[in-house]
Amino acid sequence: MNKLTPILLSGLLLLGAAACSETAKTSSDAPNSATENTSSPPPADTVQKTQGDATSEIRKNQANSDIRAREQRNNVTGGDAIRADGDLQSEVRSKLEVNITKGQLTVEAKDGLVTVGGTVPNQTDLAKIEPLAKEIKGVKEVNVTAVVAPAASPSPSSNQ
Repeated sequence: MNKLTPILLSGLLLLGAAACSETAKTSSDAPNSATENTSSPPPADTVQKTQGDATSEIRKNQANSDIRAREQRNNVTGGDAIRADGDLQSEVRSKLEVNITKGQLTVEAKDGLVTVGGTVPNQTDLAKIEPLAKEIKGVKEVNVTAVVAPAASPSPSSNQ
């Protein structure tokens, strides 16, 4: 059993590291990178389906609770200490997901610089990105590459 424990722990750490290497996305339809913008937004019905979870009151409460817990943990470990890139990515993504429910955004973080790309349905949501991201401790600068692209209306042939 003593020989098996380090192997199991190593495996868990490796799995965790691999999982954290993914770019944080607010929806499965969001672009794969914060510097990549989608040329045409998906149909409105697709946006409604993928954003249904984010608009629920339960999801909003869970995300806000998660953000508060992370901030409390950060305060315990030194407050304004340098934050892990994956932690910043995840927190900013959660914050944006709850507050910009119709957006398709990706979040990347590196040394306190957060880059947010993708699409939002209107200028008001685009203007919310930077202030929301800066609410997260450890975010030093926000680079917004997202663009306004309202959801396309469903085509008549898709209703058949």
